[in-house]
Amino acid sequence: MPFSVSRQEGGEFAGFVCFPWPEQALRANIHAQISLALNRVYTEWYPSKGYNFNITNSTSYDQYYVHGREVFDVMRRITDDIFNTYVRRPGTIDPYYTEYCDGKSVTCNGMKQWGTVTLAQNGMNALQILQYYYGNNIEIVRTNRIQSIPESYPGTPLRIGSTGTSVRTIQRQLNRIARDYPSFGTVTVDGVYGQNTADVVKKFQKQFGLTVDGVVGRNTWYKISYIYVAVKDLAELTSEGEANTGEPVDGVYPGTSLREGSTGAAVEQVQFWLSELSEFDSSIPSVNVDGIFGPATTAAVRAFQERYGLTVDGIVGRDTWNTLYNQYNSIEEDLDSGGAGSYPGTPLRRGDRGESVRLVQFYLRVAATNYSTIPVIAVDGIFGGGTENAVRAFQQFFGLSVDGVVGQLTWNKLYEVYTDVTNDLMAPDQRPGTYPGSPLRQGDTGKAVREVQYYLYLLSAYYDSIPAIAFDGVFGPATTEAVRAYQQLFGLTVDGVVGPATWNSIYAQYQRLRTADGPALSFQLYRWPGEVFSLGSESRWVVYLQFLLQFIGFFYETVQGADLTGLYDPETQAGVESFQRTFGLPVTGVVDETVWNAMVIVYLSLAAGSPAIQTAAAEGEYPGFVLLLGSAGEPVRQLQTYMNDIAKRYCQGYFVPETGVYDEQMVKAVTEFQRGLGLTQTGVVDRATWDAIVDLWRTDQNAGLPG
Repeated sequence: MPFSVSRQEGGEFAGFVCFPWPEQALRANIHAQISLALNRVYTEWYPSKGYNFNITNSTSYDQYYVHGREVFDVMRRITDDIFNTYVRRPGTIDPYYTEYCDGKSVTCNGMKQWGTVTLAQNGMNALQILQYYYGNNIEIVRTNRIQSIPESYPGTPLRIGSTGTSVRTIQRQLNRIARDYPSFGTVTVDGVYGQNTADVVKKFQKQFGLTVDGVVGRNTWYKISYIYVAVKDLAELTSEGEANTGEPVDGVYPGTSLREGSTGAAVEQVQFWLSELSEFDSSIPSVNVDGIFGPATTAAVRAFQERYGLTVDGIVGRDTWNTLYNQYNSIEEDLDSGGAGSYPGTPLRRGDRGESVRLVQFYLRVAATNYSTIPVIAVDGIFGGGTENAVRAFQQFFGLSVDGVVGQLTWNKLYEVYTDVTNDLMAPDQRPGTYPGSPLRQGDTGKAVREVQYYLYLLSAYYDSIPAIAFDGVFGPATTEAVRAYQQLFGLTVDGVVGPATWNSIYAQYQRLRTADGPALSFQLYRWPGEVFSLGSESRWVVYLQFLLQFIGFFYETVQGADLTGLYDPETQAGVESFQRTFGLPVTGVVDETVWNAMVIVYLSLAAGSPAIQTAAAEGEYPGFVLLLGSAGEPVRQLQTYMNDIAKRYCQGYFVPETGVYDEQMVKAVTEFQRGLGLTQTGVVDRATWDAIVDLWRTDQNAGLPG
């Protein structure tokens, strides 16, 4: 694993813990200290701030080694045993930001070192202690590749006329940053440094106090890297994770290792991901997507494993699969805020070229592994006669208009079938949503069970009352509970058995949400962490506050931003005071619960990370995605206006603040509207609820009634 850390006989870990402590407490502390140090190096924390080193010897930030001091044997033994391990989240490769403090003289949001002693004395092992502080979604992994990290800066400045993977990387990172700093604008990620890229770089440089020349030298490179890491939260405890939005899921490990000689859809997935990653990393060779795991695929897998610190064997096991998918998915998320499988916006037809065509061809190739009437085609990004014939065959089999053009309906069906095949839901030549012929109940197993579990899992993103379950093909108590919850919510016989009525209802609801309603789109709501922030405070939450100030400052000239340092310095205090003045709060320069909540509400109300969120649709037009707790933006504000107009007219219903934020008060108000309109009371605004509210509002407007 490419990290620049050296083992020094246990000494670097000995100064922050006391002997004799329980061994499991010592192990938990050493794991945390290793992971924090590796995280600093992995994220290039210090180079991104202009320093020429990767780690410090300041115990305020990193770990300090004193040569020649006494080191207890137990520390040597434990350090030797676990030195090449680190903490991470499952499915990621970056070392977790294991923030820690002693818990007595200093407090923090991460691990309390003295607290680990009590937990160990109560019988917890090291992993359980770490999970106590950092959550259950972490794991301890071992790597035999702890080596010097290659500097990411390409060595020479990037400017107009530059080309290659380094340009692609910068373009991708700038586009991701632009979601949180929308005034920068976006660029085409094509690996060509043109005028548009230079213009965006200049805006970035101006915002962050760099020389405004449109050239990406060392300082600009590492500043972009730092801000990219900050907005992705890689270096913070609140790392972004994969959220269930109700959209079809891809990237699930197939259950068996892939190696030279393997064939099929899973091999095609691996080859496609590798070919995409090679566009951004010259150390990974591109491969053909042909479904045959040959020597070229082995070589590309080995290069990927080498690059990401995995066991270099050319075999795609679970760790390599998950790391490969996460790296591919990270690129896709950076490039397309619409999410995986989102329609590109315009129909694709013969003669078109590009990444969207490559995706269509990839989906068709995977579908062809399960449907015999669909021909196998090349994934080359060129929409030629072979691609058109394959599209026609697909449309014919799935009952779509047969025109050889990939419009939105064909695209959506392609992505649905692709994810169904890759998730092993379908028998050969079986269409999605086909009732299995007999009821499914607890104790049943097989593909039909897996299919209904998959739909229920996706529906759980929209409806809190439906628990999220695994789609493993085993109908156990958890599946029974999810089925009963669905039946209760949609007015079916509540028996936990999936008969024809329940099966058809679940598939119809899944299809409606996918094709008519859109994804569940909401923001992560960070609630007040329970501490007051003032001059001198330092934590991950201060970074979040500084980000809020930066973001709000784009829209309000009177709000002063602050650098994302994590330290509540005089600049941050001044920014908070400017926010308080602007929004009529007592000017204290201190962030308590009231100020925190006000900043979050303002941020959500201004949320413009996606144009679809910030830009209002035509009057009364459905926004294209489901609104629920945590949604924000102009569509929410529109809905609040409609609801308040109706409530004033009929002197009933909940009035809601027109903030553009879908909070708990909105959930209650929407539920009341659904009750009055005879709709299923979910508290979620799908197309049916939106249209019913808008129709009632329009009736009043057309009748000339006051409101």
